[in-house]
Amino acid sequence: MVSPLDAELAEVIADAAAALDGRRIAVLTGAGVSTDSGIPDYRGQGAPTRTPITVDQYLSSEAARRRYWVGSHLGWQAFAGADPNEGHRALSRLESHGIVTGVVTQNVDGLHVRAGSRRVVELHGTMRRVFCTRCGQVFDRRDLAQRVEAQNPWIMVPENVPLGPDGDVIPESTDGFIVPDCSVCGGMLKPDVVFFGEYIPAEKFREAEQLVHSSEALIIAGSSLVVNSGIRLLERARRRRLPVVIINRGITRGDNRATVKVNAGTSEVLGALARMLGAAS
Repeated sequence: MVSPLDAELAEVIADAAAALDGRRIAVLTGAGVSTDSGIPDYRGQGAPTRTPITVDQYLSSEAARRRYWVGSHLGWQAFAGADPNEGHRALSRLESHGIVTGVVTQNVDGLHVRAGSRRVVELHGTMRRVFCTRCGQVFDRRDLAQRVEAQNPWIMVPENVPLGPDGDVIPESTDGFIVPDCSVCGGMLKPDVVFFGEYIPAEKFREAEQLVHSSEALIIAGSSLVVNSGIRLLERARRRRLPVVIINRGITRGDNRATVKVNAGTSEVLGALARMLGAAS
């Protein structure tokens, strides 16, 4: 349970648990859920200013793709080595107890899946897969990483790499880097993620909507709700008069629409909620 020193926080969490108690809960998560796993937030306090590559840049510029793949590979080992934290595990426990109906996540790190959550809608895709834009062949990112290193034996993953939320880093140089292509047809490869400037696949959003529609409450954890898809799911819940609990450090675009807002870290709050709702282990 939270420390007695956090009596005010404990009271707010108890209010959240009361709003959720006895209901089947859908969950929407953002980057703030993964910060305790060592993956930084895009917009949280202290987050560096970043200018991620857009889909148009990636598809039209060989130089942009080279820069992307160098940075993405340099960050891959640290990114892939991150472990699920208590927030991820708490949601998995809540699902296994039949309390959480599933997780819709804006994250591409795959940590909900690794924590044991079974119904996960990855709105923005996953870094676990890469596909060919020409023939559609899908590749495991781990296998591709081995090929990248074989083609670029000089590349070294630096220590204390400044990792980005998408597993990317800013490379010092891209000179001489061989960009991987499709081993089936030689076409352009692209990570199976939604780049800036791309739309979330319609079928993915429909799946997320269905999860919210089949639930009786909504938790939003670790998202500032800057991305419109999050606000749209919040509105789906509000139209059905479902209780909405928002857990996030700092303000979000949905605070004035929440039944309860918990201004705290997601790991401790989700862990406490799991215990209060009957999913301690």
